[in-house]
Amino acid sequence: MSNERSPLITSGVCGLSMAVATCGTVVDTSPDCTSRTPSKEPRKLNTFFGVMVPTILSMFSIVLFLRTGFVVGHAGLLQGLLMVVVAYIIITLTILSICAISTNGAIQGGGAYYMISRSLGPEFGGSIGLMFFLAKVFACGEYVLGLVEAILDVFGMDAETSMSEGVRVLPQGYWYTVLYSSVILLLCLVVCLVGAHIYSRMAFGILLLVTVSLLSVFVSSVAVKPLDFVISHPGPGNQTLRYNASYTGFNVTTLKNNLGSGYSLDYSTNTVMSFATVFAIMFTSCTGIMAGANMSGDLETPSVSIPKGTIVAVIYTFIVYILFFLLVSATCDRTLLIQDYGFLQRINIWPPFVTIGIYCGALFAAMCSMIGASRILHALAVDQLFGLPLAPATITTSSGNPWMAVLYTWGLAQGVVFAGQLNAVASLVTVFYLLAYAAVDLACLALEWASAPNFRPTFQFFSWHTCLLGILSCLVMMFVINPVYSSGSIVLLLLLLLFLHYRSPTSSWGYISQALIFHQVRKYLLMLDVRKDHVKFWRPQVLLMVANPRSSCQLILFVNQLKKGGLYVLGHVQLGDLDSLPSDPVQQQYNFWLSLVDKLGVKAFVDLTLSPSVRQGTQHLLRITGLGGMKPNTLILGFYDSCTPEDFFLQDTAFCGTSVGQGPEGEYNFGVDLPSLQAHFPPVRHVESPRWLSPEEYVGIIADAVKMNKNVCLGRYFFHLEGEGKQSKVDGSERTIDVWPLNLLQPGCRDYQDVCSLFLLQMACVLNMSSKWRHARMRIFLNVETESSDQGWVVDEETFRELLKKLRIRASIKIVPWDSVVQHHDQTATEGGKEQSHALSDHFLSAVNSMLMEHSSQAAVRFLYLPRPPAHHSHSQTYLAQLEAVTNGLGPTLLIHGVTPVTYTDL
Repeated sequence: MSNERSPLITSGVCGLSMAVATCGTVVDTSPDCTSRTPSKEPRKLNTFFGVMVPTILSMFSIVLFLRTGFVVGHAGLLQGLLMVVVAYIIITLTILSICAISTNGAIQGGGAYYMISRSLGPEFGGSIGLMFFLAKVFACGEYVLGLVEAILDVFGMDAETSMSEGVRVLPQGYWYTVLYSSVILLLCLVVCLVGAHIYSRMAFGILLLVTVSLLSVFVSSVAVKPLDFVISHPGPGNQTLRYNASYTGFNVTTLKNNLGSGYSLDYSTNTVMSFATVFAIMFTSCTGIMAGANMSGDLETPSVSIPKGTIVAVIYTFIVYILFFLLVSATCDRTLLIQDYGFLQRINIWPPFVTIGIYCGALFAAMCSMIGASRILHALAVDQLFGLPLAPATITTSSGNPWMAVLYTWGLAQGVVFAGQLNAVASLVTVFYLLAYAAVDLACLALEWASAPNFRPTFQFFSWHTCLLGILSCLVMMFVINPVYSSGSIVLLLLLLLFLHYRSPTSSWGYISQALIFHQVRKYLLMLDVRKDHVKFWRPQVLLMVANPRSSCQLILFVNQLKKGGLYVLGHVQLGDLDSLPSDPVQQQYNFWLSLVDKLGVKAFVDLTLSPSVRQGTQHLLRITGLGGMKPNTLILGFYDSCTPEDFFLQDTAFCGTSVGQGPEGEYNFGVDLPSLQAHFPPVRHVESPRWLSPEEYVGIIADAVKMNKNVCLGRYFFHLEGEGKQSKVDGSERTIDVWPLNLLQPGCRDYQDVCSLFLLQMACVLNMSSKWRHARMRIFLNVETESSDQGWVVDEETFRELLKKLRIRASIKIVPWDSVVQHHDQTATEGGKEQSHALSDHFLSAVNSMLMEHSSQAAVRFLYLPRPPAHHSHSQTYLAQLEAVTNGLGPTLLIHGVTPVTYTDL
């Protein structure tokens, strides 16, 4: 077969066009599945330059040089080490999930967003992606504020001596801080607009400078002798607060004094610190673990580079942080650590070493956050999840750099710097990152729990236990750090989820929800044991046979109201023999039928079959449709008459003007647009055209269903029924449901409690409970012979009223004398009083029809008793003629023959 050598599907299906964003490139998949436009610029970055270097620098950022002493000073060495260990446990669990997802397939641009969205689907992917983008934006502002703080430590004017000491030339204050931050952000913007490659070339040089700065700190701890300092800060009013601090060198007493915690006032924010606030600031050093993943579009082999580079970078930074904590705890007293963020410059053999390290690390971290955020935003914009607001972010330069996304990021980061202090935004940054990390763990957990055969990551050092522990640890630490920010971020996430769910974006990414649903539904179907069925929990499970939906849409919509949460299947038989065909034609039709279901807004499945005859095909569907306890128990057919079919597609505006399954332009629609849908379903049958189905075959289908213990319903004149569409606001208050529970073609029967009559009542009650019929009035008509001598109908009426009371059915009872109708019935035309004769007079049938017209002409829908079909096929035409005569001109009518008990009077 030719299909056996077809290429692997990377994304999408034939006939679809969509764009996949990469970090610096845009790849378009053309409508032709066999061709693909190559990326404009090849991936060049390897593991070291593309992952390790940016990850290390992002994790050092400003915390290493500017907040290590702050953490140890307030928390003490023991709690500080605990913070580091907890933070690295959290990120290690997340890294295991990142490695698993990144080694399970090809990764495009967008980094963490790409991994989450392609794993969890557009709703989760879009909402978490936007949250991760915001985390990056806030981190960028935080790093810029940290850099300004370091610059002012060296070049800022002294509060007391104004222009003294030469280099202190920069005026200080809130608005000056915002100004300096804006200038630095502008510099980052220029670099990011040039592109990712100049940024990656700078990275290695910056790493060398930071490494030299680190070495100088370790050397200085041995080479520099003990020193004493006087540190001053502006106090309340015009006061100046002075503190005596000292650098002792390696000293056991200093180490002992720094072991315990000593939370006190933070001089930059004038707030008392706690474990949570200090941990929030320390954790910002761990927010760089995805710096390499965010460069996925520029990596040569992202599935290899991301796990390897990230793990090595995390191990390296963990060792450095532990050594730094031990170093400052053993050499500096607590006052120096708490009152001077930049104390490392004071105790260095050559202070510019540390200054250069701080400036380079902070500047690189800010650029890394800006360029990473812009890549995430560009990927969000290309995926069109948020529509027009992000549409400009899809614009790129000729080299593929998303410059508009960079401008978006720069503008938002500019707003963050108005916070004025690094410590003021640290908690919010940490909460956003923890939420994003929890989402990555959730994505991996969902993939693992779904047990999808194609989830085969080459990285094996993870399990669902590590994923779940990662999620719980992230959520717990979020609320430990700041319950208000955590609650607010979760609420924002839920609002984004609701927004994306309301927009209902469709995609070819694959939905983890579908895999999880399949996994759970299979387990529950196995638990749904048919042997445990009970009549009091019975519900309709319907198979509606549809020849051509153009003339059946109103019936499809009506049955959707009749299912009461049960199984609803649209069945169709394609005539043909598979032996004479090269392939199965049915498989290509499912998308058209599913698009029809979407368009009509009904909650139905679709089951199609190929068969030499409609009768055989219906038998097949009745036997094999559904699984386990979810199988049809009721067959519904359109009526077999000579009425001219009407084309619903020409009447409903929903079927003209928009594409099926396609809202915003370019949204994925499974390859079915309106012209394709209309072309697939043939025009309605002309009244003089030959039928595919003979009367004998139609009645045979009814008889087959009864033999298979299925209830049967025949729907007539439902093309007259209006207000069933999903846009309709009808609540049924103007509607009436009429029920005729007796077999009108067998006047001698007065059994209101036989199985078929009770089934009739149950179906009418089910309809009355649906959304568009809940306020409709139900009327039940009892046919009585008032002129009979025994007057037994009075007792029957009382018995029936008592029955309705037990069944909790609210309906008005109408007594209809039909002596004038019965007199036309031939009493000798019965066989043992049990089976209807096949030779009812035209006068009797006309009289029955007149009675129905007199009492039920204004009803919205009528429920009539469907007699059992004849045993021999030679009587099929007579049977249909009688049904047609009785229901002629009535309007929407459902003839019902029930064979299963459906009512229960006990609790």
